[in-house]
Amino acid sequence: MQETFKFILQARQKFIELVDNLSIEQLNKIPAGFNNNIIWNFGHIVVSTQTLVYVRTGIKADTAWVKYNEDYRKDTKPTRFVEQAEVDELKTIAIQSIEQIAKDYENGVFEEITSFSTATYGYPMGTVEDVIALTSGHDNVHYGYALAQRKLVQ
Repeated sequence: MQETFKFILQARQKFIELVDNLSIEQLNKIPAGFNNNIIWNFGHIVVSTQTLVYVRTGIKADTAWVKYNEDYRKDTKPTRFVEQAEVDELKTIAIQSIEQIAKDYENGVFEEITSFSTATYGYPMGTVEDVIALTSGHDNVHYGYALAQRKLVQ
């Protein structure tokens, strides 16, 4: 699993580099043909991972502790201009949350989870390893959207 966490962190670092190389206006612009923007895609991976790993597995009771969940959770879209301070905080949470998940994994926090099926794919998640693998793929889907949007906002 350490290699998987390493891969997720490296992929998130690439997403952060993309974010860092765009202006706040570019991050917030919703390109024609899309219903979200680059910063929404980035914020979405941050909150979704925490929700999938801790809440959907039954480790934590609800999403109240997931900062920015209401803005970036599934089935939301941008409704306001995101300021630089929030972008910076999302970048920090993006890395720290994966480091915390890796630490909790090593400490056995996820030995017993409540299995669930994903809303998007309907695929059953029976182990935390399944959830973490899904997270990696989910992150990269949204990174791909952000790469496509970058071409339209530059």
